[in-house]
Amino acid sequence: MQRTSRKNDHIKYAIETGQSGHHGFDDVRFVHNCIPQSLVSNITLDTSFGGLSLSSPIVINAMTGGAKETFIINEKLALLAQRAQLAMAVGSQMAALKDPSVRGTYEIVRKVNPSGIIFANLGSEASPEQALAAVEMIEADGLQIHLNVIQELVMPEGDRDFRGVLERIQAIVETVKCPVFVKEVGFGMARESILKLLETGISGIDVGGSGGTNFARIENARRKVPVDMFNEWGMTTVQSLLEASCCSGKTDIMATGGIQNGLEVAKAISLGASAVGMAGFFLRLVTECNETESLSVTEALQEQLRLVMTALGAENMIQLRQRPLVISGQSYHWAKMRGIDCSMYSRRV
Repeated sequence: MQRTSRKNDHIKYAIETGQSGHHGFDDVRFVHNCIPQSLVSNITLDTSFGGLSLSSPIVINAMTGGAKETFIINEKLALLAQRAQLAMAVGSQMAALKDPSVRGTYEIVRKVNPSGIIFANLGSEASPEQALAAVEMIEADGLQIHLNVIQELVMPEGDRDFRGVLERIQAIVETVKCPVFVKEVGFGMARESILKLLETGISGIDVGGSGGTNFARIENARRKVPVDMFNEWGMTTVQSLLEASCCSGKTDIMATGGIQNGLEVAKAISLGASAVGMAGFFLRLVTECNETESLSVTEALQEQLRLVMTALGAENMIQLRQRPLVISGQSYHWAKMRGIDCSMYSRRV
């Protein structure tokens, strides 16, 4: 009952607190191409992430499951994913592993979208056996292992022991038969952590930067005595993508954290991402709009991306990652202090 109540609280406060928008993309500007030599109808959005072929880089990222209300949300998200042909991740399935009565709140995703790309999801405390069960539960194409240290520390009933994470992730990679990805839940990733994670054999990283849903604020809203010092914790999505430049060519990157439109999607891809996860955007969409409206907004989002790519003369994701951009402001300062050369982005030809 406590876990179910917490799931409902997360949805309630995620909608109420919204997204800060301080993801760093205002510091990123494309170099204008006045002779793009492009045609909108020639733009293709297909990409690959961790060996999986996606028809669009936009992914409905992990949100929820484990309570009656979340069944309805996951059903709507799965229908949208099916109609828009987007990959989708479910929220942490630990609730269903501990209480089989809520399995249906996750299984509905595969029932609604039988042939879509779906990611299972568990926390880094999971065992290989639990990982296998989570993948089997929704016939998942991939598995997300989420890292949420700050959320757990602020959560009144959260974990306090974070030892053995890398060993457990490696054991899961060696056990499950699908790609395994590691994602942050909104506090970003530094290159030191990324390089350690790559040693486990994972297939991809979701940097999960700050700027979107803030789980410190959500958990503080549930506390009698807030731990406000963590409300502004973490690295932005752009800072995290800059950090991830250390593994360019070594693994696939997903950018998540407050992304709201096609231009921001394009910027994330040009900074090295193969896919872009959006959670808060789609949560608000399916809770405020009907099916037709949700699909229309999603199609408009993808059309925005096509227009940006046309303006840049980039007909596909590979070309988009080659387009020059300039980084300024706090993102540039962060990169300089961390020894990251931003000229590698601005001097592309």
